[in-house]
Amino acid sequence: MDHRALSRRFWFSSSLAVVTGFILVLTLAWPRWIEEGFGVDPDGGSGATEWGIVTGLLVVTILLSVAARRERRRCLAQA
Repeated sequence: MDHRALSRRFWFSSSLAVVTGFILVLTLAWPRWIEEGFGVDPDGGSGATEWGIVTGLLVVTILLSVAARRERRRCLAQA
């Protein structure tokens, strides 16, 4: 596979999917990173904010992964 055949859109989607996936795993492994990192507790310790972030990041990671896969297939079909 020639990596030069892949578009910037593929690399952008892939990179963002990796970043959002990393933050997703970080939030699952260490849910209090938001409170400790930013010094705020938006949900009063209930964990609702963390689960909202996990859910949102999961959706975004899946959508970005699908977009990257489609773009990869498109680029390889043109090559």
